[in-house]
Amino acid sequence: MRFLVSLVAVLVLMGAAYFGSASSGGQYLFGVIIPYAAIALFIAGVLYRVLGWAKSPVPFRISTTCGQQRSLPWIKNSTLDNPHGTLGVLGRMALEVLFFRSLFRNTKAQIHGRPAFRFVYGADKYLWLGALAFHWSFLLIFIRHYRFFAEPVPGAVLGLQSLDGIMQVWVPSVLITNVLIIGALVYLWGRRLVNPQVRYISLAADHFPLLLLLSVAGTGAYMRYFSKVDLIGIKQLAMGLVSFAPVVPDGLAPLFFTHLFLVCVLFAYFPVSKLMHMGGIFFSPTRNLANNNRAARHINPWNYPVKVHTYEEYEDEFRDVMKAADMPVEKE
Repeated sequence: MRFLVSLVAVLVLMGAAYFGSASSGGQYLFGVIIPYAAIALFIAGVLYRVLGWAKSPVPFRISTTCGQQRSLPWIKNSTLDNPHGTLGVLGRMALEVLFFRSLFRNTKAQIHGRPAFRFVYGADKYLWLGALAFHWSFLLIFIRHYRFFAEPVPGAVLGLQSLDGIMQVWVPSVLITNVLIIGALVYLWGRRLVNPQVRYISLAADHFPLLLLLSVAGTGAYMRYFSKVDLIGIKQLAMGLVSFAPVVPDGLAPLFFTHLFLVCVLFAYFPVSKLMHMGGIFFSPTRNLANNNRAARHINPWNYPVKVHTYEEYEDEFRDVMKAADMPVEKE
């Protein structure tokens, strides 16, 4: 049911953009007004979430590590898994952000054997590989799209596009990142349907972003390889948007406005979704803090002076009552 709700929501969004952009007024709505509103919501939402995380005090160092902490000189410590300094933290963060090091250690648990059941743990690298393929492909596609917003196009972007299409298959050439991102999204979404354990814990908030991303990648790939669109008109619209002088050229296909609208929905939805882990990873106390609890004392910033009632004061106040009840006292 949660999967169907997400699927219907994405199909409704696609239909609204496809049929709503049939008129000139609809094209201006989906080509200018909605993109500006989506970017504004994205910037405001991300800033709100990030500033909220930045202002949250961390009362102590949270150590969730897989290696030995630095202690005595003759005990070898793990520099990246359990860093004690800034350099080690930067290394651990780089491995986490760029290569998903913790996800690489992901394991799976399965029940084997009938009728004598055995609970078996094993390595599971497919999730790590799918996540890595999706994130890197998404990043490279995002950079490639910069050619629509700049004139002349930077040489680095053109070089990246040439490298992406090095296989020279199909006309126009099939880009490696297009294949990888669609394949990775199909796997990441499919495992939520096929795997019973993952399907049980999957919510609409898990299905919807995957389906939304898959629809964005799918419509983009379809425009490139099957339904040709006016690239000059698209670049004219994009250049107008970034220069705050928007012009909607004639002849842009409804499929382009569908693709653009889905991207806008993704931008607007981003700050309130689980996709904000992109920014949250940098504020995770389990990743951005050095584990030097044995070398330095950390005071809880929430501590504040409080008036205490000592036992001596308590006995002075109730000594007569305690004696009447035959309770021992320290002072007579």
